[in-house]
Amino acid sequence: MTVIGLGPGEPSFCSAKNLELIEEHEFRYVRTTRHPSSCLLGPNVVSFDYIYESSDSFDEVYVTIVEELIAAAKKNQNILYAVPGSPFLAERTVQLLTEQTEVEIEVFPCLSFVDLAWSCLKIDPMEIGVRIVDAHRFATEAAGDRGPLLVTQIDSREILADIVAAVDSPPTQPVTILQRLGLEDEKMQELQWEDLIEKVEPDHLTSCFIPHLESPIASELQKFVDLVGVLRLQCPWDSEQTHSSLTSHLLEETYEVLEAIENFNEETGEGSEDLEEELGDLLFQIVFHSRIAADDARFDLADVTKGIYEKLRRRHPRIFASEQDSPLRDNPDSAHKRWEELKKEEKKRSSVLDGIPDALPALAYAQKVFEKSKTLDLLDEKTYTGGPLPETDEELGNILLDLVFWAAKNNFEAERALRIANSKFVAFIKNIEALAETRDVDLFSADGHTKKELKAEIRNRDFTD
Repeated sequence: MTVIGLGPGEPSFCSAKNLELIEEHEFRYVRTTRHPSSCLLGPNVVSFDYIYESSDSFDEVYVTIVEELIAAAKKNQNILYAVPGSPFLAERTVQLLTEQTEVEIEVFPCLSFVDLAWSCLKIDPMEIGVRIVDAHRFATEAAGDRGPLLVTQIDSREILADIVAAVDSPPTQPVTILQRLGLEDEKMQELQWEDLIEKVEPDHLTSCFIPHLESPIASELQKFVDLVGVLRLQCPWDSEQTHSSLTSHLLEETYEVLEAIENFNEETGEGSEDLEEELGDLLFQIVFHSRIAADDARFDLADVTKGIYEKLRRRHPRIFASEQDSPLRDNPDSAHKRWEELKKEEKKRSSVLDGIPDALPALAYAQKVFEKSKTLDLLDEKTYTGGPLPETDEELGNILLDLVFWAAKNNFEAERALRIANSKFVAFIKNIEALAETRDVDLFSADGHTKKELKAEIRNRDFTD
């Protein structure tokens, strides 16, 4: 597959090399005909405009286009795919194509609209350090950035409104709106921030150059991070803390958040202020630990947030579709099962139970073991026979309390007894996993009959119950 750029505007911006490539290819495809240079591809070009109308999201559009291009390349052996502007600038389909391995890709660049932007603005982007940001990801990707910024693909009034709303403290100097660069009706205008929504009619060729933001997006978080840095340097107590010395504080703040959640009324919202305050105290612990690590040049809060961002995307492949996964949503049970399967693969763990903290209280540990093993469908339905089944948290709590009182009265240690039972159950689950491995059985996909046979064999070997 040959991938080319058509340039930023009217046909004269398309390079001579790319014009030659168009002539050499019989089978031609274009992402969209909503571009003045698409006429260069001739009357028989195949456009993917129809996919935009039938899809629910841009991610779905791009995945579908790539799938159809790969199929076309396999069928016709040699095809040409043209995109507006330059292929490696804000072109998600090209990025997906370069990541796949089914067909060979050769990419030929072209002039992009940002080259015209620098000319119109009369600036050197490298000299002043301009950052290019996709308008659809402005609120997340521009967090903490003071500018200068070139915000691209402002294709609707809704996106423009989102950008305006995302800035805590608007810039005092004018910003520049760039529209339809390279076309006969190109337009450039300087506007005050408060006039953007009223005076700009965005289209898919609209960008905004912001020379400077008085206060960064997500400024409150950035101010908090800076404050923790000051405390770390100037407060005698803060400067002496380590990860280990803060352990009890982290645990205490966690329990205070849990208490605030218990006191929070979901229907009326009563208790919101307490929950907000306790979450702030817990956030301080996270930022503090990140600062300690940053002082030792190991990682900082940006690394922490980037890591969890990437992990969540990996663990939700049905939402953030890749080449292997279609953008379909699982139900909650299958999504949780998929999460545990991916987690086991990532962590190189031999058991789905690995990673449960041993320091958990026995009751919390038992519930965690149950939740993890449930994803393997290894648990049989059992009926509680000690009395009426509990129907509320309060009734369940009363049963557990009665059991603890009974244990104390008869000289049993409830925590120790449950830990012993936990150890036996964990061994049972891990034995099934080990046996499945020797049988080359994947417990995440095995049918119920296979799992039943494995459980029966383990019981016959090691357990009477």
